[in-house]
Amino acid sequence: MTVKFTVVPRKDPRDQNSTPKYYATAKSDGRADTNSLAKQIARMSTVSTADTMGMLEAFLTVVPDQLADGKIVELGEFGTFRISISSEGSENADEVTASSVTDARVIFTPGKRFKDVLATLTYQKEAAS
Repeated sequence: MTVKFTVVPRKDPRDQNSTPKYYATAKSDGRADTNSLAKQIARMSTVSTADTMGMLEAFLTVVPDQLADGKIVELGEFGTFRISISSEGSENADEVTASSVTDARVIFTPGKRFKDVLATLTYQKEAAS
């Protein structure tokens, strides 16, 4: 599989007067929504698109609920999802409370299957427009 990329200039965020350096940035090629995923999965199995769509919708409901309950969601060789939080720092541990939490995000860690796909990628530079 080939990932297309463009080249973008970026300045050092700590020094806005610096000369920019150029970096490769992956270029997306459209989107795959749950409906298109359900159709593709249905073509690969004996399950109908409607049944697959129902399973995907249930999955998309259950995963955030499990994460909110503090679980790490393991999806076999695909990878895992977990919650990570940021907080304000305090001088001592007793001062850190729930109100110290400033942000929450989901971290995805790829599993073997995902890493195997990433290892086979090739890259193609897009022509400048």
